[in-house]
Amino acid sequence: MTTIRAATMHDLDALAELLDGYRQFYEQPSNVQAARDFLRQRFGQADSRILVSENGEGALTGFVQLYPGVSTVGLNARWTLNDLFVCPDGRERGTGRALMEAATQLAREHGVARLILMTQIENERAQHLYESLGWQRNTAFYGYLLDI
Repeated sequence: MTTIRAATMHDLDALAELLDGYRQFYEQPSNVQAARDFLRQRFGQADSRILVSENGEGALTGFVQLYPGVSTVGLNARWTLNDLFVCPDGRERGTGRALMEAATQLAREHGVARLILMTQIENERAQHLYESLGWQRNTAFYGYLLDI
């Protein structure tokens, strides 16, 4: 049985391990301490919302992280679903879907008009999940990046 709930500082160590796994998925070097520091900063600044999944034994199996923002054009709130990760042992059990649905519900409860996300072109597994949940691929805008 998977439970989805808001992350707390008590989850810091286990969540740091998950974040490190997420970063490794995106070909970043492992650095659990940096992940822990990053999460501690998120909790301290309260600038993101993090939901976690836990299995029946209480072990964390995944997380989703959302960053609040606004749309000047839409004159409303819009959140960026920046991170979704499920540990390999938690996959194929509906955990990713449950995290995405919980993120949508949380946004709805806060009056958010739109959730947005980006994923790598090669990440077809995630794309299938998003599309099965009603997410639509953006074909109206190009995304640009500028490294500083």
